[in-house]
Amino acid sequence: MRDLVLPWRRTAATTLALCLIVGALIAYGTDGFRAMTSEQARRNAVARAPRLVPAVALEDQDGRRFTLADYRGQLLAVNFVYTRCRALCTLSSAGFERLDREERGRAADGTRRLALVSISFDSSDTPERLREYATRRSADGRTWRFARIRDSGARAALLEAFGIVVIPMPPADFQHNAAVHLMDADGRLARVLDLDATALDVRRELESMTDAHRVATATDR
Repeated sequence: MRDLVLPWRRTAATTLALCLIVGALIAYGTDGFRAMTSEQARRNAVARAPRLVPAVALEDQDGRRFTLADYRGQLLAVNFVYTRCRALCTLSSAGFERLDREERGRAADGTRRLALVSISFDSSDTPERLREYATRRSADGRTWRFARIRDSGARAALLEAFGIVVIPMPPADFQHNAAVHLMDADGRLARVLDLDATALDVRRELESMTDAHRVATATDR
């Protein structure tokens, strides 16, 4: 009987150990069980600890050079697209088009307007292509700009900072994640929202970011 009990105990111990290992791996990969997808884990991590993003040189649809750091102190939302995309980018751009439309009336009543920047990660997107794409979306080129990243090394650094994964799909397409990215007053990536986020959703998150910034500033003092 004792010979039968010991193998059973060894099997149970081995099974328990395997369960603990698998559980630990799942917890690690899902942000401590708070996220069951890597995308949600990215959003949780950004909300807990806003990220500095590199001051990468961008060129907009009119050939103007700028960086995201130029928007410090302003309300800014960023998304990543490419002009040949007919799937996810279309949804992302439609969401920004709705945000742009909802924000246009804010300047008239004195409310600070949310600025929008759509960044292409496709090296073949020239200013001319971006301008044509912007025109189709009724973007004015000022409060909503379309831009490209000129340097390939800088492109990789900016995508990594935002947590954007781009997988080339021959002959000329890409698979990538997409969202609305909100920048705080210090030019950091502070929130990541769904593609269909409304202006109200964005405003609520911006208020939350502002409150968090005030608390952090007061604590530092």
